[in-house]
Amino acid sequence: MPKIDQTRPFIPVRIAVLTVSDTRGLADDRSGDTLVQMLESAGHRLAARALVRDDVPEIRAKVRGWIDDPAVDVVITTGGTGFTGRDVTPEAVKPLFEKEVDGFSTVFHMISFQKVGTSTIQSRACAGLARGTYVFCLPGSPGACKDAWSEILKWQLDNRHRPCNFVEIMPRLEEHRRKG
Repeated sequence: MPKIDQTRPFIPVRIAVLTVSDTRGLADDRSGDTLVQMLESAGHRLAARALVRDDVPEIRAKVRGWIDDPAVDVVITTGGTGFTGRDVTPEAVKPLFEKEVDGFSTVFHMISFQKVGTSTIQSRACAGLARGTYVFCLPGSPGACKDAWSEILKWQLDNRHRPCNFVEIMPRLEEHRRKG
């Protein structure tokens, strides 16, 4: 079973949180607040936080800016992963991915199925890697954010997690660019 290797020192990562919503502001952003509280409780650093409308250019510009920022290791978005006409987060973010983390969506849906049953199919949660930055797109509910963090991200963003984790490979994510 996976475990935490207590002999290794914890390495905090810098995480930016983006809420995508036409109906919320930072004052009533429960999903963003949930993510910030969980990442800080785990010992990570909040690198940035923002809220943008459900608009492809706005979402893409904010995420691209954070991908290009060396002070951001991980971007987590919340909102805009459903099927309504305004749900455009995957369309905005996926073109930025150099590699998709297909397993994230699979495991997220497995966990979500245990909580909400077949309603999990209404989420297009996704993840990818862009210029050495991990990007995770979560649904806009606090419950979905808690599930994604507590069951997946908390572990994969902890360098002590065994048998493997996202943090320990971060130094090698951009090695193909250094060769040229």
